[in-house]
Amino acid sequence: MMTVTPVVYKIVPHALWQEARQTGVFHGAAIDLTDGYIHFSTAPQARETAARHFAGQAGLLLVAVDAAKLGDKLVFEPSRGGDLFPHLYAALPVSAVLWEKPLPIGADGAHIFPELGE
Repeated sequence: MMTVTPVVYKIVPHALWQEARQTGVFHGAAIDLTDGYIHFSTAPQARETAARHFAGQAGLLLVAVDAAKLGDKLVFEPSRGGDLFPHLYAALPVSAVLWEKPLPIGADGAHIFPELGE
């Protein structure tokens, strides 16, 4: 069995996350709803995810989630270049969130990330 990273990360528009805070559950962004699971990244994957899928987008949050609280609905599956990405086949309970931080855009146009644990 594969070792699961203790923390997974979700990049989400601030406005969309506000709704999750109010209801206590995040059902996903449009791409998640289309694909049937919530896309997450590990710490090493998060910057590339931001660059590929959120380039130039302001008003984003980086949400850190305790992977252990997601149980067997969190599955690591091959994606970009065969790298294993965490996918959640359920809604995300806000109670599993460790923290949320803004992802501002730097002068170079890339998002400025907080320090991420592995």
